[in-house]
Amino acid sequence: MTGSPTPRRSTLLAPVPVGILISGRGSNMEALVRAAQAPNASYKVVCVIANRADAKGLQFAAAHDIPAVVVNHKAFDSREHFEAELSQTLMAHGVRVVALAGFMRVLTAGFVRQWQGRLVNIHPSLLPKFKGLHTHERALEAGEPEHGCTVHWVSEGVDEGEIIGQARVPIKAGDTPETLAARVLAEEHTLYPACLDKICTALRSPQTQST
Repeated sequence: MTGSPTPRRSTLLAPVPVGILISGRGSNMEALVRAAQAPNASYKVVCVIANRADAKGLQFAAAHDIPAVVVNHKAFDSREHFEAELSQTLMAHGVRVVALAGFMRVLTAGFVRQWQGRLVNIHPSLLPKFKGLHTHERALEAGEPEHGCTVHWVSEGVDEGEIIGQARVPIKAGDTPETLAARVLAEEHTLYPACLDKICTALRSPQTQST
């Protein structure tokens, strides 16, 4: 008899603390929070921060016992001071990975460098196509056969970071920006949790923990 078996290492690793930044409803934030409720999830949402006090996603976070914090960008005299408060709030909650979920502020190079390799975003297009806004309208106007969404690392250039994962949807005859957006959004709610799980699973690995 060799004694009790050694528990699997992965079951002993704590979930990675994730902070989510939103500006509005935060439907992708909701998808991330729900995925984090799975048994032995690779990450835990430890705070949701909005730059607007009327962001509806704050109510969802609070209802799920997640600290819901407002850091109003209008209360600061510069982007740098706003982002300094943002970073301080994230660090105060022990955040290791930051997920942007409909956060409608362009982040400065200084903030991006501070969180480099720990800052992710989801964008409603198949990057590198259609960076920026109005992606669904632009995809239809361009006569694209397909559209979709991309999870990527945030870099100093807007929507230019390394791609982590993508989901594709066909563009159908008669599609409008609204019908196309709805199908893409459904894919976002699956893709983003899957990509964040991939990131956080890697961060929880014994090799990563020891470095």
